[in-house]
Amino acid sequence: MMSEIDEVLAENRRRNEALAVEYDPIEGVGCIGERCRVAKSAFNDGDCYVPVAMTRDRRYVAVSSRDEWVKLRCEYDFEFWCATCVMIQDKLTGRDRRLVLNVPQRRVAAILESDRVAQRPMRLIMLKARQWGGSTLVQIYAAWMQCVHCRNWHSLICAHVKDTAANIRGMYSKVLSNYPENYWTGDEAPKFRPYERSVNIREIAGRNCRVTIGSSENQEAVRGSDYAMAHLSEVAFWHDSQRRSPDGFIRAVCGGIALAPNTLIVLESTANGVGNYFHSEWLRSKAGQSDKHAVMVPWYEIEIYRQRVTDAAKLWREMDDYERNLWNMGLTLEMIQWYHLKRREYPSHSMMKAEYPTDDVEAFVNTGAGVFDAEHVERLRRDCCEPKHIGELMADSHRGEGALRNIRFSEDSCGKLKVWAQPQEQGDRFIENRYVVSVDIGGRAESSDYSVITVVDRNPLIDARPMEIVAQWRGHIDHDLLAWKSAMIAKWYNDALLVIESNTLETECTEGDHGLFILDQLRDVYNNMYYRETFDKSGMDSSYRIGFHTNRATKRLVIDSLIGMVREGAYKERAAEACDELMTFEQKENGSCGAKAGYHDDVVMSRAIGLYVAASQTVYVVNRPRRVKHTA
Repeated sequence: MMSEIDEVLAENRRRNEALAVEYDPIEGVGCIGERCRVAKSAFNDGDCYVPVAMTRDRRYVAVSSRDEWVKLRCEYDFEFWCATCVMIQDKLTGRDRRLVLNVPQRRVAAILESDRVAQRPMRLIMLKARQWGGSTLVQIYAAWMQCVHCRNWHSLICAHVKDTAANIRGMYSKVLSNYPENYWTGDEAPKFRPYERSVNIREIAGRNCRVTIGSSENQEAVRGSDYAMAHLSEVAFWHDSQRRSPDGFIRAVCGGIALAPNTLIVLESTANGVGNYFHSEWLRSKAGQSDKHAVMVPWYEIEIYRQRVTDAAKLWREMDDYERNLWNMGLTLEMIQWYHLKRREYPSHSMMKAEYPTDDVEAFVNTGAGVFDAEHVERLRRDCCEPKHIGELMADSHRGEGALRNIRFSEDSCGKLKVWAQPQEQGDRFIENRYVVSVDIGGRAESSDYSVITVVDRNPLIDARPMEIVAQWRGHIDHDLLAWKSAMIAKWYNDALLVIESNTLETECTEGDHGLFILDQLRDVYNNMYYRETFDKSGMDSSYRIGFHTNRATKRLVIDSLIGMVREGAYKERAAEACDELMTFEQKENGSCGAKAGYHDDVVMSRAIGLYVAASQTVYVVNRPRRVKHTA
């Protein structure tokens, strides 16, 4: 009977054999696309496999020289062109060599080629890892389109800083300066030449194709040009502000690129946290809601990240649960041996996962002192979905008693109220204070923190199921109007328990806007509000005040409660931005906690307060008496 380690070694041999795929781009072995075998001739040195489409070209039977054969094959066979005409600098040795695509590069090239051959616009978002040549592959593919396929086909290379874009174009310069002249199809020798005295634009001699470089820091310099291809690099690091955002810039650039064959748009970047434009666009593409293919290359696909195993039994004994899971995923011992040794360089496993991600979740995880566990947050994200309704609540007025009369929902794609489930009528079994509405108050200005209203449904607790987020309002608004809007939402949701975070209102006395007066007004017309008990300095006499007061102690209390709920799956989240904020909520050096610099935590605090209060309410189930129908 085989021992456990013998079985592991036998399985490891099978896995390594499956990985050992023969690949030769000159012979066409192991290459992408539909191919057919061509016998040795005067034009090719031996039997080879060429794209079927090449043999269907009418020029195929008329080829009269080796150079013509190579040029024709270069037009149809990207991998052959790379290995024949493209010179790059090897990252490991520093030496120049012809480009033979590695496994991840072939995977990305196959996606692009599938769209090109099918005459579809080529669109891609790529989450990069280290040392596999993702940027190189994208730029070389764009060069192939300009040097072989299309004339007057202009491209843009834009990165977070101009030097990065210049380095990418530098690869292109090396290709042109080392291009075999007998295979060149331009009217002049291959080289870059200046275009109209511009320092940012170069023209490929003999092809009339322009290559422009730019940066997200100087967006105006690259707007308005006639681009057919755009290579947008390190998008996650592009500066985001009220006046200048990646979203707006990319829309402006890509909006001018036609939805036509041979057009190309690639967004690529290493991860830089969550909640930014690149992360949001990645999630959209991954969910199939975008025009882009989502491509992520995990560390184990990169061939240099493997280590010879000298003592398999020792490695097997030392593997922890995470590494055993890598084995269960199908990785080889050589891959795991490299990972096992590399981990020692990092003080924590989370830092290792951020540098060498196994999947996109690990790639995007905050490498700082995150408060919420990334795996728990991603599990919470599975229930996130688009709201069923977007709009605003309308009433007889915006404030006062009229704000609670004749309340109805108005659909509006620009509205700030997202509704996943509308108020439900009470059934035979219902829970008191079924809905809890919590309010985190932000600023009025567009550049300030958001105000967030959260609606929690407690009714699933009757059957010991998780509470659910059923609605959310998020935006900027005057504080008195926010208070009345929250009351309007609470009234609509069956006179919900209204929990207002009262810090701002209790301390605000500017511009005639008195916070305590707002709360007193609200109490006069809405009677289901949250009160907290307060004590005097002696600690003997107590009173009750409206609202939830957030201080260092209560903030820690509600955040600790939310950590447990996220970990235990005690509530169902619906809004993806809530999960984004959870991932950027971190422990500060002074012991406090809050949003990572440049991010928000308004949704997190609204959730934390609302869910804490919702969980602390008594689960009192009311059984409505059934009506008995009497017969005569």
